Amino acid sequence: MNESTASMGMMILWMVVIFGVMYFLMIRPQKKEQKRLQAMLNSMEVGDSIVTTSGFYGVIIDMTEEDVIVEFGNNKNCRIPMRKQAIAEVEKAEQASA
Repeated sequence: MNESTASMGMMILWMVVIFGVMYFLMIRPQKKEQKRLQAMLNSMEVGDSIVTTSGFYGVIIDMTEEDVIVEFGNNKNCRIPMRKQAIAEVEKAEQASA
């Protein structure tokens, strides 16, 4: 084994280590966040309070597969359809206990 082969092996080893560190610091947390966001969007129901990605607060009044209709403010006439992906936070509606 000559010196150039050993240095090539060390370079490949360092590349593997750097990729492993990048995976655990960047890619893995992003995938976990995507799973959390998808679970939140799947658990939404009519009546839940939401915050949109642009900072508006509202209440879900109707849902389809990809869209929701959100009522904003106290004015019952302010109903806007929007994509589910535009929702940043969901607060579940209070359930009346029996």
